[in-house]
Amino acid sequence: MIYIVGDLQGCGDPLDRLLQTVDFSPSRDHLYVLGDLVNRGPDSLGVLRRLRGLGAAATCLLGNHDLHLLAVSQGVRKLHKGDTVGPILDAPDREAWLDWLRQRPLAVHAHGWLMVHAGVVPQWDVAQTVALAGEVQALLRGPDLASFLPQMYGNEPARWDDALQGADRWRCVINSLTRLRFCAADGTMEFATKEGAGGSPEGYMPWFEVPGRRTASASVAFGHWSTLGLINRDDLLALDTGCVWGGHLTAVRLLEGGGRELIQIPCPQAQKPG
Repeated sequence: MIYIVGDLQGCGDPLDRLLQTVDFSPSRDHLYVLGDLVNRGPDSLGVLRRLRGLGAAATCLLGNHDLHLLAVSQGVRKLHKGDTVGPILDAPDREAWLDWLRQRPLAVHAHGWLMVHAGVVPQWDVAQTVALAGEVQALLRGPDLASFLPQMYGNEPARWDDALQGADRWRCVINSLTRLRFCAADGTMEFATKEGAGGSPEGYMPWFEVPGRRTASASVAFGHWSTLGLINRDDLLALDTGCVWGGHLTAVRLLEGGGRELIQIPCPQAQKPG
């Protein structure tokens, strides 16, 4: 069976209960996790341990919190109030965990679904999304990680252009794949607003509602946006249902013939929003 799972954010117990609920078997099943594996929840190191232990049976995307951990580990960023990745950074085998993390992809197209952590700007189709993710993945996996990570911070350029090069190009890709919620009709990204779809700032809309977006004919699964709530459509899965805030850990089982089964694991309040 194929399972697509929303943000974990260090919530190890709900992950364990999900795997038990579906009787997950690494020899039979495959788990796709839509990024934000770590941070804010109580057991980030345990989550990495569980996921890595699944071996080839788990494909885990990188989210903004995962990139933040890599940046902190390289001295590029400081820990924020509320961060819970200290046990990873303090672990005697921390380099092994960080190396495993930076080998994870930013986008995957499998089983008829394009999977990303946050969103896709309207200028990209599926093939370009995966190709651009691959460019950044190569840099994250390369020998100059500490030099690359500072370049990913900032909100500009806010609009994709195929002519973008270097740091501007990579930053735009990372921002789309790991931070995007709202877009203007021309593809300009907005990063300040964290409300649900009803809180769109003037002139902007949820990225998946932009008219003419080139992934409109594809099926896209994403997380990142807990205030959006669950979306379970044939062409769209939004699966961050606020596990770390006391909501649910949400997974979708893909069935033969194109059907889906929704699985939700109630979560204790792990941290207050803020």
